Amino acid sequence: MSAAIVDPHTERAVPDQGFLSRATAWICAVGGALGLLAALILIVEKINLLADPDYVPSCSINPILSCGSVMVTPQAEAFGIPNPLIGVAGFTVVATIGVVLLAGARLPTWFWLGLQAGATFGVVFVHWLIYQSLYVIGALCPYCMLVWTVTIPIFLYVTLRTLRQHGGALPGPVRRVAAVAGTYHSLILTGWYAIILLAILNRFWSYWITLI
Repeated sequence: MSAAIVDPHTERAVPDQGFLSRATAWICAVGGALGLLAALILIVEKINLLADPDYVPSCSINPILSCGSVMVTPQAEAFGIPNPLIGVAGFTVVATIGVVLLAGARLPTWFWLGLQAGATFGVVFVHWLIYQSLYVIGALCPYCMLVWTVTIPIFLYVTLRTLRQHGGALPGPVRRVAAVAGTYHSLILTGWYAIILLAILNRFWSYWITLI
């Protein structure tokens, strides 16, 4: 069965609803599980650091890849609680939704809109953290980077599914943009990662070059 259909409004080949549903389910299940694992590890590392200020977290590898440097900053508790606690709550929900979808459950529209709102908050928060890590803190947390890595596709595919599900109600220009995004979803994801990677390379180039 083809994984794409032609949108009569845009005449573009776009992924069919079945493909987007399966892709979203797998990404939520796997991405949510990986994000949850990273958040749990960060909580353990945070507890160890609180118990012993001299503790060196397992993810503190060098001056740039240094969880310890990130954990002691205000940005690590953006809402007054450790960020990993937010991650545990959010990724548990996302992973559970993914598993439920893989089991064949059909979720109501309001549920999907709630997931969309949560995914949007997550991706905005993650990009704020990326900016803070690169240009304010000046250090990277490998486990945090895993969270970044899974949050982006979760947002992307939940959004693509939402747009595809409710495409008929969208204005023409928005529908055309959604069709293009659906057609080139893998390219968008790759480009998104590439931009972040280039920002990391550029920001810390003076250090990376010493490793060559």
